[in-house]
Amino acid sequence: MKFESRSHWSSELGREMFFNVYGHAGKPVIVFPSSGGSHHEFGNFGMIDACRSFIERGIIQIYTPDSVDNESWLAKHKSAHDMALAHNAYDRYIMNELVPLIRYESQWQDGLMVTGCSMGGFHAVNFGLRHPDAFDMVIALSGVYDARFFTHEFYDDQAVYFNSPIDYIWGQNNPDALERYRQNHYIVAVAQGAWEEQHIADTQRLQQAFNAKHIPAWFDYWGADMPHDWITWRAQMPYFLGKLRPLQNL
Repeated sequence: MKFESRSHWSSELGREMFFNVYGHAGKPVIVFPSSGGSHHEFGNFGMIDACRSFIERGIIQIYTPDSVDNESWLAKHKSAHDMALAHNAYDRYIMNELVPLIRYESQWQDGLMVTGCSMGGFHAVNFGLRHPDAFDMVIALSGVYDARFFTHEFYDDQAVYFNSPIDYIWGQNNPDALERYRQNHYIVAVAQGAWEEQHIADTQRLQQAFNAKHIPAWFDYWGADMPHDWITWRAQMPYFLGKLRPLQNL
């Protein structure tokens, strides 16, 4: 398997940003790490090995950027507004710097995939819904989708609202945006074992919003024997990659 450990300067964040690349061809996949995780996390916890056959066959090429969660949603000393502003800078980094780099290097002009586990699942859904023209596939595993999980009540702060999928999807009434959502592919999965209680509740609430807006999506609830942990996600990720019909044509 082709592997590169890379970095580039981010003008949006004012720092060097690190990322790994796994694979030589296929649909580019951006993987967001879990809370406090790094660009090495997906590989260190066996997720690359779990997806190896898809990577080696050139079906997908995986990019694992670092996050800035410790300066945004995990920065408890900040106000909810400042948390959101820090995340929005990261959003600009992904959209204005990393995605163009991926498109240039891979010569891929179609939609990309976003995915992640736990907090990475939150990012996958949030990026997928905020930028549906860029990301046409989302696989979110055991995420939370309500920004209040990080900020508590944020009242009418629009910077936070537009990073809280459970809120802004209800408020989305633009027919063009809804039609774009309906053309994309969303998989939102959660297990029902240890440490999954909040993630089950948020997955159910997100499912209610998708249903109300008539957005097709696959919400999947795995067994009570499967915890909020890598052993579950190592089983889920290759399973869902194998079920995404558009990938079978690559």
